Amino acid sequence: MSLTRRALLPLLTAFATLRGMAATAAETADLFRREFVEAAFTMKREAEQSGDQPYGAVVVLDNAIIGWGPSRVVVDNNESAHAERVALRDAQDRLGRADLAECVMYSTSRPCAACEQAAAAAGLARMYYGKDATDAGAPRKG
Repeated sequence: MSLTRRALLPLLTAFATLRGMAATAAETADLFRREFVEAAFTMKREAEQSGDQPYGAVVVLDNAIIGWGPSRVVVDNNESAHAERVALRDAQDRLGRADLAECVMYSTSRPCAACEQAAAAAGLARMYYGKDATDAGAPRKG
């Protein structure tokens, strides 16, 4: 999806609402979810292009992405730089606080236990994720 379409989606939704053509809340939420899932996959592609593991995540607050996270484990030589944790840190830095209680995370695959714990500690409201890590194409040890 092009950046232009991503930028226009909230405006189009607001316009439809003003014109009395509003979709149901669930339909609008689904539109935003699709945008956020696509953004997480954009992060996954960014990680792959940089030679890192194929994972991506974004953190969303009030239907806006506030945290972007491509996997940076290989690039940063840091085992804790999973996409989910990178996205959490980015969101916390942008908000200037550790509490992400009103935020939602979208990840390309199921987070590891450490990332799930980090998300819980940050107080995320919800988390959506794709396939298990074994299906995501990540390198396997031994």
